[in-house]
Amino acid sequence: MPHATQHADVADDVVAAELDTVLRGGPFHVALRAAIAARGLPLQRVQHHLSRHGVKVGVTSLSYWQQGARRPQRPESLRAVRALEEILHLPEESLIRLLANADDSDGPAGIGQGRPAGRSYRSLLAASDILEQLLAELECPPDDGLHTLGHHERVCIGARRELLGRESQHIVRAHRDGVDRFVAVHHGDPGCAPERMTLQALENCRAGRIRRHHDTGVLVAELLFDTRLRAGDTFLFRYAVEDGTAEASREYVRGFGAAGGQYALQIRFDENALPVRCHRFTQHSPAAPRGGRQELPLSDRHRSVHLVEPRVRSGMVGIGWDWE
Repeated sequence: MPHATQHADVADDVVAAELDTVLRGGPFHVALRAAIAARGLPLQRVQHHLSRHGVKVGVTSLSYWQQGARRPQRPESLRAVRALEEILHLPEESLIRLLANADDSDGPAGIGQGRPAGRSYRSLLAASDILEQLLAELECPPDDGLHTLGHHERVCIGARRELLGRESQHIVRAHRDGVDRFVAVHHGDPGCAPERMTLQALENCRAGRIRRHHDTGVLVAELLFDTRLRAGDTFLFRYAVEDGTAEASREYVRGFGAAGGQYALQIRFDENALPVRCHRFTQHSPAAPRGGRQELPLSDRHRSVHLVEPRVRSGMVGIGWDWE
């Protein structure tokens, strides 16, 4: 009968073989994720090792890199990738080569299936890069000090099939002292005009600085609390974004950088613009194929569909619909 150590050796050999395969063929985010898993390091330890190499990268950025939600592009980020090769005991230039060979116009092979109409992988990467810049302008750290206990969103689709706007209610708990704001992000549909969008602080918050980027359709806004939270405090706040600046909307997607509490999404349609069918879906990252598809019945009375995630995981979840 084989000993436990023999099983461990076989498992290690399999992991090493899989890592070698993805280091040769990519894509970058899969190789990075496999390398981190092979070393058995949590992202906080990876960040610590990077800081010892004189490179500052947030845990959120590392998470996005290994999900495929973002690719390292800036000089500091590329320095981090070279340091990761050393930290993770990888051959020199192995990760950098995968980045250099990546086709930004299409992303990794096979990801086009199920991609939202009008929004390419390249545009999603561009939006992620712009978002990082806008968050930096608002001096937003990777860890905002808040853990989400509940997040409920209501999205309204208008008579022209456009995304009229959305309302969000958050229930959060602070995990450090002094937290007094939340930074909200809205990514409009293709062709939208962020300069015409407006933000409304509805409950227990007020609007602070707002940043917009026309080409990517991204709006980033500070919501300032009426109190400074201490570690362990819970807080509830509500805000809305009025949009209505793009053409026909076909889906609404929410991304999560880390695991959290409950998430509920409701899509309400104008009575003169009802879709023929609706479905929910999940996606590990913009670069990954979609899964978890499930048809959703449209309520005759309320003209709406919804989904509830009792406990969200890192990745994306959304509702899509067909007009004809």
